[in-house]
Amino acid sequence: MSDKLFQFLNLPRQPPKAVPVAIRVLGYGEISGDFAPPAAVGQAERCLDCGNPYCEHACPVHNYIPDWLKLVQDGRLFEAATLMHETNPLPEICGRVCPHDRLCEGACTLEQGGFGAVTIGSIERSITDEAFRQGWRPDLSGVVETGRRVAVVGAGPAGLSCADRLRRAGIAVDVFDRQREIGGLLTFGIPPFKLDKTVIHTRREVLEGMGVRFHLNVEIGRDIAFERLLADYDAVFMGTGAYTFVDGELPGRELDGVHDALPFLIANANRLLDDQPVPPELDLNGKHVVVLGGGDTGMDCNRTSIRLGAASVTCVYRRDEASMPGSRREVGYTREEGVNFLFHRQPLALLGEQGKLRGVRLIHTEVGIDTDGRTRLQHVEGSETELRADVVIQAFGFRPSPPAWCVEHGIEQDASGRIRAGGVGALPFQTGHPKIFAGGDNMRGADLVVRAVHDGREAAASIARMLSELPLAAMACVA
Repeated sequence: MSDKLFQFLNLPRQPPKAVPVAIRVLGYGEISGDFAPPAAVGQAERCLDCGNPYCEHACPVHNYIPDWLKLVQDGRLFEAATLMHETNPLPEICGRVCPHDRLCEGACTLEQGGFGAVTIGSIERSITDEAFRQGWRPDLSGVVETGRRVAVVGAGPAGLSCADRLRRAGIAVDVFDRQREIGGLLTFGIPPFKLDKTVIHTRREVLEGMGVRFHLNVEIGRDIAFERLLADYDAVFMGTGAYTFVDGELPGRELDGVHDALPFLIANANRLLDDQPVPPELDLNGKHVVVLGGGDTGMDCNRTSIRLGAASVTCVYRRDEASMPGSRREVGYTREEGVNFLFHRQPLALLGEQGKLRGVRLIHTEVGIDTDGRTRLQHVEGSETELRADVVIQAFGFRPSPPAWCVEHGIEQDASGRIRAGGVGALPFQTGHPKIFAGGDNMRGADLVVRAVHDGREAAASIARMLSELPLAAMACVA
């Protein structure tokens, strides 16, 4: 039996070293480095190659994790990158932003046995980065062009994933986005200390090399009528995301000093892209900041506030730490960087004087049992307190707000604005209009990047299947 089978006994889990806290809070560079190739090989050799790979099952795109870990062990870099791309069109991005501790690494047999999971995410990003540096690109030499054309609305992870798979199927792709750069929230929502924007630039070069055409600063419905897309293309994929913040409807939310998470993050992202100084509305120097919400977006706001010079940052969450919906790794980074956490606190109101914020009224919460036997969060009477705040950032999540032209073309939505697709008699991700498909956050609500990648990939498969079954002239008649 190979000694490598027991490598995990001799070599502990060792992620790439993070930039020291005192240095990383001074800027926006990625805090976690890539493995050097020998380190990636060593960490890959810890894999048990389970007969039933739980990591692969827990991954939303079902990556062939043990298989490409074996290729890494054998030094077959390009083959590992090729295999990664068979299931995931954006591995270098998911390797950075996925909550691996809740997905593949959380399901790893070694993690369950107390030995520490294989560093799957770090290996994924490191191998992809190195393959790109050495010139690896997707091989489309065997692709046969079909003569079909598809429009993708939205250059976020769902749209990029869909475009990749359509090109591999020999379908021409035009991607339209209202922003000046591709990536959607990958570029404008996720801070650079988690995902450096050069990674997005490289992915754009790769996709353009595959033949994808991007039309940026173009908003469908304003600059180009949606009807034109239906007339000019054989199908349309909508990957418009979820950009409307959930309003907690707290009294005082109109006060000066109250921000919503996404506009706050987007404003700072645009500032960094333009290499501009901090504007007055983002100047947190010496201010006491309170972030309401415990998801990954809340962690992004916490850590951005630290870098914008806040005197203190406090994260308020209504449940306990174990119930926080985001990555435990991100919570750990946030705590390392000096953010305070208040658990079991529910905000009741934002307090101010003469239109200016001065604090937050909170109440303690506890888990109680309802009359039907179900657990629910309850307020503790008499436990109200006030927390000082010069700035409050509301990070209660986002919901989709599909464009007005959706209803006009038979695209149904539920009460929360999520697009309905894949109904009875329809292909997966096909809406009520036969030429229109959708996926990602506009169909799920705010969710993980990797699930948007999954939706774009699978929607492309449905589009390719539909187009392969129809003569070239047929779809032009459907409008």
